[in-house]
Amino acid sequence: MNFESTKAKVQAIKSAMHESDLTPGQEAWRALQIMSEFTYATEKLRNVQPAVSIFGSARIKRDSPWYQKTIDIARLLSDSGFSVISGGGPGIMQAANEGAYAGKSLSIGLNIQLPHEQSGNPYQDMGISFKYFFNRKLAFVRTSMALICMPGGFGTLDELTEALTLIQTGKSRKMPIVLVGKEFWSGLHGWMRDQLLKEKLISPGDIELMQIIDEPQAIVDAIFDCYEREGFTPTKHERKEILGI
Repeated sequence: MNFESTKAKVQAIKSAMHESDLTPGQEAWRALQIMSEFTYATEKLRNVQPAVSIFGSARIKRDSPWYQKTIDIARLLSDSGFSVISGGGPGIMQAANEGAYAGKSLSIGLNIQLPHEQSGNPYQDMGISFKYFFNRKLAFVRTSMALICMPGGFGTLDELTEALTLIQTGKSRKMPIVLVGKEFWSGLHGWMRDQLLKEKLISPGDIELMQIIDEPQAIVDAIFDCYEREGFTPTKHERKEILGI
């Protein structure tokens, strides 16, 4: 294959990817949109801490046991003083907002604009609509003191592995990451241990970034216990006094 032929093929691929659709001025405008979206979300979320993000599938229906468990977890978090953040959509996201909305703290949805996506669920005290996935994912990690992963698909795995990468590389502070559903997550967790750790593709401490916990109260306790060991949050006794319980 000669150079001209290769160049023509590359140009055809670029055209198919719409890279040539934007002028330099339009590219600059898009960069400003990204910066504006990030700035707006940062300011909007500035006073919601402490907060916990809950990830999970949009496809899980209301009659699923995972839906009710998510409500229970979110309600406990909310009544324990945590704002609860979800992706703002249906399924597990709605269950997280529903549980938090019934509790004492804020229920927050970080919606994403997609061609075939439903509008935000109705159980939100605060909703932010994102155009760019990376701004949205950054908002989850930047705002949260802990991350909870319910069963989910590619989107949930993306959010989980992005958070793990940011913590592993020191680009984000260390925080509890809880995987809910032993049967669902044990295979992935075991594969990471048996393959990634065995082949020294991750460090021993990296696998310890995640905990698999199924009981709602144990999840809330694990988050508090982690921060109490570091001296970042009130003790359980002080927490009860603050909440009046």
